[in-house]
Amino acid sequence: MCGIVGIAAHQGNIVPKLIAGLKALEYRGYDSAGLALQTHSGLARLRAQGKVRDLEALQAEAALSATTGIAHTRWATHGVPSERNAHPHSSRGRISVVHNGIIENHESLRAELLAAGYAFESDTDTEVIAHLIEHQLRQAHTLLAAVQSAIARLDGAYAIAVISTDAPSEVVGARRGSPLVVGIGEDAQYLASDIYALLSETRHFIYLEDGDLVRLTPDAVAVFDATGAQVTRPVREAHVRADAVERGQYRHYMAKEIHEQPQAVADTLEGRLSKGRILTEIFGPSARELLGKLEAVHLIACGSSHHAGMVARYWIEGLAGIPCTAEIASEYRYRQPAVPANTLLVTVSQSGETTDTLAALQHASSRGYLARLAVCNVPESSLVRASELVLMTRAGPEIGVASTKAFLTQLVALAMLALEIARARGMDAERYRSAVHELERLPQAIGRVLELDEPIRAMAEHFANKEHALFLGRGVHFPIALEGALKLKEISYIHAEAYPAGELKHGPLALVDEAMPVIAVAPNDELLEKLKSNLQEVRARGGEMFVFADEAVASHVGGDRAHVIAVPSVGSFVAPILYTVPMQMLAYHVAVLRGTDVDQPRNLAKSVTVE
Repeated sequence: MCGIVGIAAHQGNIVPKLIAGLKALEYRGYDSAGLALQTHSGLARLRAQGKVRDLEALQAEAALSATTGIAHTRWATHGVPSERNAHPHSSRGRISVVHNGIIENHESLRAELLAAGYAFESDTDTEVIAHLIEHQLRQAHTLLAAVQSAIARLDGAYAIAVISTDAPSEVVGARRGSPLVVGIGEDAQYLASDIYALLSETRHFIYLEDGDLVRLTPDAVAVFDATGAQVTRPVREAHVRADAVERGQYRHYMAKEIHEQPQAVADTLEGRLSKGRILTEIFGPSARELLGKLEAVHLIACGSSHHAGMVARYWIEGLAGIPCTAEIASEYRYRQPAVPANTLLVTVSQSGETTDTLAALQHASSRGYLARLAVCNVPESSLVRASELVLMTRAGPEIGVASTKAFLTQLVALAMLALEIARARGMDAERYRSAVHELERLPQAIGRVLELDEPIRAMAEHFANKEHALFLGRGVHFPIALEGALKLKEISYIHAEAYPAGELKHGPLALVDEAMPVIAVAPNDELLEKLKSNLQEVRARGGEMFVFADEAVASHVGGDRAHVIAVPSVGSFVAPILYTVPMQMLAYHVAVLRGTDVDQPRNLAKSVTVE
């Protein structure tokens, strides 16, 4: 969610590198930015409400220079977006702190620190960390020891970076429940919440474990576990290209990422299909044995990932004939679910650091699941490390807040899982081979959908002045309708809802009139005639319809007040994946026409690392 960058260097001015790191993290969503530096005259701090460019403008005037410092982009949780609430937060000119996450006991700590004589300048939970560390530093001999004592008092989730006048060449970091990585350099060492902040400086990273502390100096990195013991964590090389997070020829990251989807899907399939079958070992060395025992599946995720899980539920139950549930992680973590024998737990997350999903995984750890499978896009994420089975989605970096290629590759990964579960339970061999063949041809079909950009843009012009929209789908395409509605509301700020088309007459039809556009997904499947009847209900109420229909039947679903776009014909198994793409394109073009911030929509963040 928020972004952290820290640097301890031998020489040179690190301020441009701190700002460049923050710019690389802008995709995560934020409302203010700031930095704190160790200068010859003590700690210096710059903060700005707004964008990193506003902070950069302040630095142009101040012309600060330092070799040690920390920087941050904040997404407001405690306290409104403002300069006074922006990070870093300081204590008595001795400590500066940046923080991702939420401190749940900040009120009691604030009362305690006020009684001890500390003055608070912000409304944030983070400021208590700065004062607590300063207070502990009065008894501790080192900054590391003070941080260790302070975080022992914190309840909640955090990733922090700290500098102090007592240790002018050090940056100390700690994490619990929020990601933090160390970048290994030659003349400098780095700390960040995401490797993308540091790709221009290094390709070698240490992914800190939950509970770790780290001390950076220009020459060395020392990592300590939750007990305080010094430990060795592996150094891993990142293979992501630095230019992978650049827009290139596209106006927005979202447009770039939509058009990257044929390659992202091909990458997710690469090396995983052979001679008309899926290689079971892609899920892990024990996958074949585990899938043979499987009797039920629980899918847990948030947002778009939850929609992917809902699609997978249709696939698993329909193909494998075993019970499957798809649940929102933030709900699952607070109830006591019934877990049948031999149930597979599947968590789905783009970042692998989604707080609610990680908490749900922890909640599930004592409930007797057969195994835990993570479907994720980040190899070194907390979710991946905590799971016995893993399937990486290979979407590559996704910068736009509204998920596109990450969601699509999640669907592809879950499609492979559904087929392998079904095959282990005796799925008809010809039906299995046909579904695998559909997956093999999917990248080309998506490429054909992208050729519909201009007619979809023209369709979007009908939405530019609307404030409400209704999405409809039947069967496995209902979750795709939900995803379409989510995309539209996320980036265009049009209120959108989605319903199973058969539910129209049970309430939503009351909303339909000439001012309420209705968007429908119409694949050529066994529910098409039912859907056509539902569209007649809309037409009879004067509603204007926008239909994405299989090209083989597109001419039969039109009529008065209907705008129809013909989508390439594909098999029914992969159709939900394909129909996602025109929904994304529609939302994108509507948002562009309305002039919203497509890549960084208001109030949202890319990686949700707070509850």
